[in-house]
Formats: sequence, C-alpha cells, structure tokens
Amino acid sequence: MSKRPVNICSGQFGDLPLEELCRVMHEIGYNGIEIATQSHLDVRRVLSDPAYVAEVQGILKKYDMHIGAISAHLIGQCVGDNWDPRLDNFAPADCKGKPEAIRAWAIEEMKNVARAAKILGVGVVTCFLGSPIWAMWYSFPQTTPEMVEAGFQKIKELWTPIFDVYDECGVRLALEVHPTEIAFDYYSTERLLKTLDHRPTLGLNFDPSHLLWQGVDPQTFLHDFAPYIYHVHMKDVKLRQDGKAGILGSHIEFGDTRRGWNFVSLGHGDVDFDGIIRELNQMGYHGPLCVEWEDSGMDRMVGAAEAFEFTTQINFEPSTFSFDSALKRD
Repeated sequence: MSKRPVNICSGQFGDLPLEELCRVMHEIGYNGIEIATQSHLDVRRVLSDPAYVAEVQGILKKYDMHIGAISAHLIGQCVGDNWDPRLDNFAPADCKGKPEAIRAWAIEEMKNVARAAKILGVGVVTCFLGSPIWAMWYSFPQTTPEMVEAGFQKIKELWTPIFDVYDECGVRLALEVHPTEIAFDYYSTERLLKTLDHRPTLGLNFDPSHLLWQGVDPQTFLHDFAPYIYHVHMKDVKLRQDGKAGILGSHIEFGDTRRGWNFVSLGHGDVDFDGIIRELNQMGYHGPLCVEWEDSGMDRMVGAAEAFEFTTQINFEPSTFSFDSALKRD
C-alpha cells in the first residue's frame, strides 16, 4: 500500500456541511480533504475565533481525516483577472461590480489564507492566479509581444506581496495550470516560472485533465516540471474527436455529449494514470493524490466511491529492486 494519502476536493460537495462531508468520505475510505475556502472553511474565523478552529479540527479528528491542502482558487482568480460580471460570483456582496474593490479584497484574503493555513498546520494552498491577458490568447485583434509581457509582469507585481506573506508563514502556493490562468499550458508555465525568478513560494498543482484536452502530454509536463509539483489532482477527461466538435467547447455546457471533450470520473477517460503514477514515483512525490470529481453524467456519490477505488488501485509504489537483479552475478 502506497503511503500517498487519497484525498477528495471539497468544492464539488459545497452543499454538504463539513461534518457530513467528512462522514461520507470517511465511510468511502478517503483519509483527507482539500478544503475549499468558498464552501467549507471560513478563513476570517480561523484567524479570529479559536473555538471555530477547535470545531473544524474536532470534526476532522472525529472522522480520522486531515487537510491535505486548502483550496483558494476562486479568491486567487480575483487577484489577477480583469473584471467582468462573472467575478462577482466569487466576491463579497459589498464588492460586487467594483473591480478595484474585488482585487483589493482578494489580495488581502489570499494573505489571510496563508495565515489560516499556518494556524491549521497546512503546508500547501492550491490556487489560481488569474490572468489580465487571457482574452488575448488568440492574437486577433493583433496582440503584441509587449502586451503579453506586460501581462506576466502584472501578475508578478500583484502576487509578489502575497508571496512574501506565504514565505513568512512557511506555506507554499500550488498553481493549477488551467485555461483562463496566466499559465495554462507547457510554455506559458515555463514563462511564468522564469518571470517569477523561479521563486520556490509558487509551485504547481498538477491536474492532467486540463492539459490533455489542449494537446499537452501530461507525462511530459510532469517530468519536466517535477521540482515544482507541490500537489496532485486526480481528474480524468474524455476526448471525442468526431469531426464536428473542436477543443474550444463550442459554447456547449459540460456534460453534453456533443462536446469535443468532457471531464469524467476516474478511469472513464483518456488520461494515462499509470504513466502519471510512474512519473510521481520517479520524482519521489509522497503528497496527496486528491480526487477532483467532476462528471456531469454520473451521480457524484457513486463517482466519489468509484474514484476512490480507482485511485487506491493505481497508487502503487516503485519497486525496491530491479526485475532482472536475480540474473546478475558478481
């Protein structure tokens, strides 16, 4: 049995109270959660209310669960994005419709997440960074190299004061490489790390599903960025190249089988998890394998149980000796 714990992302179960979520996932077999700030962790209360901290820790202990990471994806998106009405869904009511107020709130809240993580003894915060240039991903109207460089520098400017607080707290950030982020594929990730002078505060939350549908090989990405892998999401995607649907989604909602790709429960898609586990073994990754369950075509509790079994089976350790060692002679 591998020592890597099998965790579950709590965000997709945001309608369940924390205790019910922990009870259900413990019964399935999970031993930890990536706890989402938007649904299951009140960051401000962690900082101000010791009774609340004791309550959260008591629930976790009751169900033999731990926090493998804190998810601050939605807060982080508000730091680096240019405002549009969709960001209002992530922000407090008094900030809605106010771009600078949303950004100011998000910057301070990301700092608070670091402080909360320190209090809770959590070493990794998963996140998005947002992007001021995502709308320029296709260079029409024409995008100049200077515009792109300005976008990367803007992310450095906005996030550097946040990184400073994470360093003070001894907590690391793990960016989920993802469309709409400043780093969304191989080369944009490479460029971001270089722009940030390879500052170790920021690493990566590896999620193969977002790479595969773009045409990026997850194993190659994992191998080449091995030193930066701070957290791992287990999520699958199913490709459907039928000559009609392209990779851009056609403005068709997730789950519709006309799409060129859909997120599916683990083992139902095209991600080579065997290859991924072999890369993780080679790099010596011992952190959580965190199931991010997203499948609009399957009951989520059935999927959560099935995904746990899949991850447990594929979570093998490397061999301690060479297969041909018996044939070697001194």
